[in-house]
Amino acid sequence: MSKHFKLKRGLDIRLKGIAEAVLEDAPAAKTVALKPTDFPGLTPKLKVKAEAQVKAGDALFFDKYNPEVLFTSPVSGTVKAVNRGERRKILEVVVEADRQNESLEFTKADPSSLSREEIKEQLLKSGLWPFIKQRPYGVLAKPTDVPANIFISGFDSAPLAPEYEFVFESEQSALQSGINALAKLTDGNIFLGLPSNQENGVFSTLKNVEVNTFSGPHPVGNVGIQIHHVSPVNKGDLVWTIPAQALVFIGRLFETGKLDLSKTIALTGSEVKTPKYYKTVHGTNLSELLNGKTKEENTERIISGNVLTGTKVAKDEFLGFFDQQITVIPEGDQYEFMGWAAPGINKFSAGKTFFSSLFPKKQYTLNANMNGGERAFVLSGQYEKVLPMDLLPVFLLKSILVNDIDKMEQLGIYEVIEEDFALCEYACTSKIKVQDILREGINSMIKELG
Repeated sequence: MSKHFKLKRGLDIRLKGIAEAVLEDAPAAKTVALKPTDFPGLTPKLKVKAEAQVKAGDALFFDKYNPEVLFTSPVSGTVKAVNRGERRKILEVVVEADRQNESLEFTKADPSSLSREEIKEQLLKSGLWPFIKQRPYGVLAKPTDVPANIFISGFDSAPLAPEYEFVFESEQSALQSGINALAKLTDGNIFLGLPSNQENGVFSTLKNVEVNTFSGPHPVGNVGIQIHHVSPVNKGDLVWTIPAQALVFIGRLFETGKLDLSKTIALTGSEVKTPKYYKTVHGTNLSELLNGKTKEENTERIISGNVLTGTKVAKDEFLGFFDQQITVIPEGDQYEFMGWAAPGINKFSAGKTFFSSLFPKKQYTLNANMNGGERAFVLSGQYEKVLPMDLLPVFLLKSILVNDIDKMEQLGIYEVIEEDFALCEYACTSKIKVQDILREGINSMIKELG
């Protein structure tokens, strides 16, 4: 039975540059890349070498500890490079597209007529399995596990996030096929979180799901927040999450028998001349997409993802594996004399520090300036105001800093990953790297308990 959850804690960061509901075809991607760094804890092993010819669906690398989990090419073409970092760590595998869009052939069938093992085999061979994450820890799901439930968020509440109703308006069939495939992977429920104001939207007609509605400020759209309110994760529990875009990819795979990783992304931010949506391909190079579309190329920060959890990238780098938006904001590397003393009419604050708090609907041009360095980690109550979870975030983070495994368990580390604490980092006057600390704690838990 559908339930409604009204969340009061959180924060909507009102930025300029939301994408207009206009869709254009992006320039055809010359190169695409998969980045093992998008997957915490992954140890990749190569399946190809430079100059190898590949089709969409051919494996580029695999997980060393789960060799059946493949990461496949989004396009057909030639492996252009394997870029490495320190200690020969694989940073990305780059494929030069031949624009023929040739794909390996997979099983074309109604997922409802297939067994769990047949569904799993399709997802593993096609390279779509890596879209599935497990909670706790937010790492790749293991194919040998059976989750208690699967959770999907049907909306995104992050700053300048794409509007799912627009992105998926013509994908109802693929979405349903994706749901039907996932239903075979669990003995429990598929929970779908929707905003309360979209009763007749794209996701509202989906079957085989249990719908819950949510209202409130960000991070209400985070799947982790929705899990916390619907069915919290405790020690020994295992649930899976998957992004809505991956449902479309899975649905297409079973409906056509081919791997089709074309997707709609939002180009957003105050430094974009005309923010709008573009149809492109998974892992695309950003240079063709951004060329001529931003205002001041030398003073901008390009982010693959949103401003809270996204990754800073150069213009010639690639879209992240899970990202469905690109955000461009000012770098903010200039010094502002006595900026702390200004009335701040054009500045946004998580509290009521500036007069801008008197204008609740105003949108702002914010930059990437930290406005100070790291300071003492003190109890201020800021985190609790923006985290709609029954946790003690500061005490959890401090238990991580001293590597107290028992305290981490007691304080709820099984329930959270970085995106859930991103607003805490934004609101923190001490400039603590909250998301990095949380990932360190998760890594300690994995090492200690597995």
